[in-house]
Amino acid sequence: VPNLNWAGGTSRPRFFQIRGIGEREQYEGAPNPSVGFLIDDIDFSGIGMAATLFDVKQIEVLRGPQGTRYGANALAGLIAVRTNDPEQQAHFGVEGTIGDYNTRSLGAYATAPIESLNSAWRFSVQQYRSDGFRSNSYLQRKDTDGRDELTGRFKWLWQLSNATTLNFTLLHADLDNAYDSWSIDNSRVSLSDKPGKDAMRATGAALRLDSKLTDELMLTVIGTGVNTDSEHSYDGDWGNTQSWQNLMRDWSIQNGVAGNDWQSFVYDYVYHADRDRDTRSLDVRLASDYGDDTVSWLLGVYALNLREQIHEVSQGEYQDPVAYAYFSSTDDFLDSRYDATNVAAYGQLDGRFASRWKWSVGLRGERRTADYEDRRESFSSFLDALSASQDENMWGGQASLGVDISDDKNIYLAVSRGYKAGGFNLGYSAQAKPDFKQESLLNYELGLKGNALSGRVYFDTALFYEKRHNMQVLNSTQVVPGDPNSFVFFTDNVGGGYNAGVESSLRVSVSSAVELGGALGLLRTRTDVYQQDDGAMVQAREQDNAPEYTASVYGVWRSSSGLMARVDVIAKDNFYYSSAPSTQQSDAYTLTNFKIGYERSGWSAYFWIRNAFDKDYVVRAFEFGNEPPDFTDALYIQHGEPQQVGVTGSWKF
Repeated sequence: VPNLNWAGGTSRPRFFQIRGIGEREQYEGAPNPSVGFLIDDIDFSGIGMAATLFDVKQIEVLRGPQGTRYGANALAGLIAVRTNDPEQQAHFGVEGTIGDYNTRSLGAYATAPIESLNSAWRFSVQQYRSDGFRSNSYLQRKDTDGRDELTGRFKWLWQLSNATTLNFTLLHADLDNAYDSWSIDNSRVSLSDKPGKDAMRATGAALRLDSKLTDELMLTVIGTGVNTDSEHSYDGDWGNTQSWQNLMRDWSIQNGVAGNDWQSFVYDYVYHADRDRDTRSLDVRLASDYGDDTVSWLLGVYALNLREQIHEVSQGEYQDPVAYAYFSSTDDFLDSRYDATNVAAYGQLDGRFASRWKWSVGLRGERRTADYEDRRESFSSFLDALSASQDENMWGGQASLGVDISDDKNIYLAVSRGYKAGGFNLGYSAQAKPDFKQESLLNYELGLKGNALSGRVYFDTALFYEKRHNMQVLNSTQVVPGDPNSFVFFTDNVGGGYNAGVESSLRVSVSSAVELGGALGLLRTRTDVYQQDDGAMVQAREQDNAPEYTASVYGVWRSSSGLMARVDVIAKDNFYYSSAPSTQQSDAYTLTNFKIGYERSGWSAYFWIRNAFDKDYVVRAFEFGNEPPDFTDALYIQHGEPQQVGVTGSWKF
């Protein structure tokens, strides 16, 4: 997908950026992501770990502001995952994978009709395990950054009448993943004595009713709910008693400090957060179906309630009898509650004139109320309790004009306005800045899409310019020098900026056996000059996690005998890791994936290599002071996945 990026810092990706806009980690303000994320209509925005890929039908990525045709609002875009539906023919299948790093997975599905109820069901389940790509030399373990993921799904499709269908989805995901992704020397070998976790248990359901009330009127009602319990913890100092004492021994020798005081040096911090989130949504849409020659319309109301409770523990001890005779300890407990309700009304009109011309206009109005409070059972001097409320009105909309230049080609021009609510910086981040303002965005887009050569070639290209006002940016600070757990991220506002670029996709059926394709995204971004709270001026520059190009090419060969081969090459430009004033950037990189296999109607087998040339690349980085005794700012990186080899087989019965 051109101009789609993601940020690491977790066990699996769940923070995405579309056209350079989106969140980068979970410490970033109250839950209100710029990129919406739905799994079978269930809202997992910002917590998309549950989107494992077994038995998935398709993934849609809608770029630019959304909210006048679908219920969920999204400033940057929307990612919608759709899984396979129940089928009227009974069958079942299994899929297994074995790979290096002790990777193994087993999945199964079954589907069948219930003729007496004019319905059908589908059940799927998959277990995935891997030791991960890092090792812990202190604990002599290779699984402190591993994954243990169980995903189950049940779907029921009931044809109530010729005009009405009811879809029910029940999803359960238990992702008990470890988290030990950082090391002082930026290697894949960690020294932590208290490796953490990045785990989530989610249970969600969706009920969707589609009913054709009359020949010209369609009603859609979607109700969803999901509860997620997540844990994110890590070793705050990334080391152990022995490693830090060895470091201070070397420091003493280099600085001519006599004695063995380094043997009493203690640097030991740990962070743990438990989050309990409940999300409920209701979307009711009424749409006309008059055909292509008459104006059609859609009206909808949408409500979303999100409640989240967080229990954070930040503990640590620092005893430095060697360099500065400094001693401190932290034992902080933070309990916070967040409750936000969004209610929106939206509508859209679509029509045609002069045969080949078509137009569309839409409008959305939304009101949001949010409350936040926290309390400390035990706190350090730099922590103050916080209680805040916020009410705000927001609006967005779109207008577009298109023309069919031929039966299979279309040009369009669109203008849309998106918005993102303001909010609070939660927990420790509130000590840096308690709240931030609403952001708005104007998107101008010109596009061309269509087919050529009797459908053998598909292409689409879009040029866009997005002007941002009151742009929300990520900032960071270390509240207490020497305490790595007090390094916090917080959301702030700057006057504005822009995101502009080009997005193109191409797919070519060279022959019945060969298909080629690719995608290219070009992106230019800017953040206006702004002044930080300490008075320092930050100069205009590119936005973070916004590479100037993303590109991919692929080729697939399938013979009539069942043999197949595929190659994918994916390239990404460099980008800033964090917001100004940090100047650290990633390196551009290119990854290559291969797959060869054999496919028959009832079974298939593949041998695959991901990151075939074992390219070393970085998916997340932070710059702060974490090494005693001077705690000089340094860049710490999280590596992407190295080369991995495996085999996958599937059988359908």
